[in-house]
Amino acid sequence: MKKRNILISFSLIIILPVGTVFSYRYYQSYKENQKKKLIFEKRKANWLTLRQRLTDGMAKFNGEVGIVIKDLEMNWVISFNKEKLFPSASLAKIPIMATCFLAAEEGRFKLDRQIALKDSDKLTGSGILKDTRPGATFTVEELIGLMIYDSDNTATNILTNMVGIDYLNNSFKTFGLKNTELSRRIADYKSRDAGLENYTTVEDMALILEKIYRRVLVNKDISEKCIKLLKLQRISDRLSKYLPVETLVAHKTGLERGICHDVGIVFTSEGDFLICVLTKHSNSNSAPSKEFIAKVALHAYNYFEKPAGQK
Repeated sequence: MKKRNILISFSLIIILPVGTVFSYRYYQSYKENQKKKLIFEKRKANWLTLRQRLTDGMAKFNGEVGIVIKDLEMNWVISFNKEKLFPSASLAKIPIMATCFLAAEEGRFKLDRQIALKDSDKLTGSGILKDTRPGATFTVEELIGLMIYDSDNTATNILTNMVGIDYLNNSFKTFGLKNTELSRRIADYKSRDAGLENYTTVEDMALILEKIYRRVLVNKDISEKCIKLLKLQRISDRLSKYLPVETLVAHKTGLERGICHDVGIVFTSEGDFLICVLTKHSNSNSAPSKEFIAKVALHAYNYFEKPAGQK
C-alpha cells in the first residue's frame, strides 16, 4: 500500500507539471489564434471601407477611371473597370522593358552593346536624350534604364526599333497580357492623331507588376532587373505624392493629352500592395487626375499602415 501511494505521488509530481505546460501552451495558442482572428476581421472591415472610399472618390472624378489594388499577402483585390481599354501612354514601357531583357536573354543582342544616338531617333516629350548631341553612345541596358526611371521617349524609340513592334506584341502575349498592344511608336503623336493608338488595361498592368513582384515574369533574373529599375522611378507627383518620403514605391507613370496614369508596388512595414490607377479626362491639364491618383494611393497606404480597425 505504501509503495502504491509513493508511485501515485511520484506520478502526480511528473504529470501535473507536464499537464500545466501543455495547458499553458494550449492557452497561449488559443489566445494567439483569437488575436489573429480579430486582426483579420478588422483588416477585412478596413478593406471594405477602402473600397467604399474609392467608390466615393470615383463618383466625384471628372473622367474615366480604372483601378486595381491588391493586398499581396492576403491576395484580396479591389478592382474597377479592370478590362476597360485606356491609351497606354508610357505604361507600355513596362512590357517593353521586360521584352528587351527577354530579347537579350534569347541572344538577339547583348545588354552591353553600344548604341550611337542619331537625330532620327529623337522624339519629343519626356527624357534627356532629345537634347543630347548625336553620336553620344549608350549601352542597351542604359537605354532601358532611361526609358523607365526617366521615361525617356527617345530611348524607347531606339529600343522599339531594335526589337520590332511585332516581337514586342508577341512577347506581350507570352507575358499573359490580353489587351496590351502597340500600334505605333511611343510619342508618335502624328500617328496617334491619325487614329493609331496604343492600348492597355488596368488588369494587364496589375498582372505584369505582380509577376515582376513575385519574380515569375519569364524568370527570376528578368524580374529582378525589372523591379530594380521600377524602384528608381524619379516622378513622384502621383502614387508617391502623399506617402511618407521614406516609402519605397516601384512604379511607372504615363502621361499624354487627356491621359494620366501611375501603376506600381508600394512596400510598407505592414505589408506590400499593388496599385494601378488609369485615368482618361477632358480637363485642361492633368492636375486633377494626378491629385485623384495621389489620394487613391494615400487611402490604400492608410489601410496598410494604420493599426487594424483605426479610422
